[in-house]
Amino acid sequence: MSNLLILSSFIFIVAVTMTMVGKGGGNFYVVIIAIANIPMHEAAATGQFILFAASIAAMFVFQKNKSLSWTLAILIGTFTSLSAFGGGYFSHLFSSHSLKLIFAVMLFIAGMIMLIPVSENKVNKKNNHPGIITIKSGEEIYSVNLWIALPIAILTGFGSGMVGVSGGSFLVPLMVLTCGVSMHTAVGTASALIAVTAFMGFTGHAIQGDFSPHYAIPLAFVTVVGGIIGGKFSLKSKPKNLKRLFAYTNWIAALFMIFNALHAKGII
Repeated sequence: MSNLLILSSFIFIVAVTMTMVGKGGGNFYVVIIAIANIPMHEAAATGQFILFAASIAAMFVFQKNKSLSWTLAILIGTFTSLSAFGGGYFSHLFSSHSLKLIFAVMLFIAGMIMLIPVSENKVNKKNNHPGIITIKSGEEIYSVNLWIALPIAILTGFGSGMVGVSGGSFLVPLMVLTCGVSMHTAVGTASALIAVTAFMGFTGHAIQGDFSPHYAIPLAFVTVVGGIIGGKFSLKSKPKNLKRLFAYTNWIAALFMIFNALHAKGII
């Protein structure tokens, strides 16, 4: 019982913080659960299950506030998912050490991108130029240049698939920088994309018999509460503060990954 209470405390903090910035936090969940001496396959299944729970809870919060673009979710999700398959397929060309360092570099870059001032691409009327589409989020309408957004979405998906993450750390910068949507819309849309990815990952683990409800069910309840609170905090927070939190958490994760890679090599 004490082990579960400690786990729940850490999981709750991650759920609130990661939901606020649209990152999901699946990699943190798995690490925390694995440290509690839970077998890695079960830890991965539990991590995916509670990530799905938190993302669904947050998704409803953002949807209620009209800060979720389903058009953008389908568009970005389709291309990142397909390219993620390619990234996963070609990941064997790189060593585990190289993948960790690549992941760290990607996290650093994504964090830096979030601190770049970007104006929202709001439009007042439909744009008929080839490759330019308009999407609506709440009362706002945005102009999205597919010639820029889709190639970057493909690269984002490929990189995410290669290092084995859901892509939450890269989806938000992708939408803010290339699509010009607001931070709140990007975070809300990312929650829907992460929910789908987490569900598919969990299903794969469950089929293999890795799911154990002993920890998963109580922790899922904790992440649902954390996802709701995190979503509400996000909507009440200023976009610039969310961007800073996103960047800082990315850099912390990158430093942790670099330390892990160097430690595994016996360098430190």
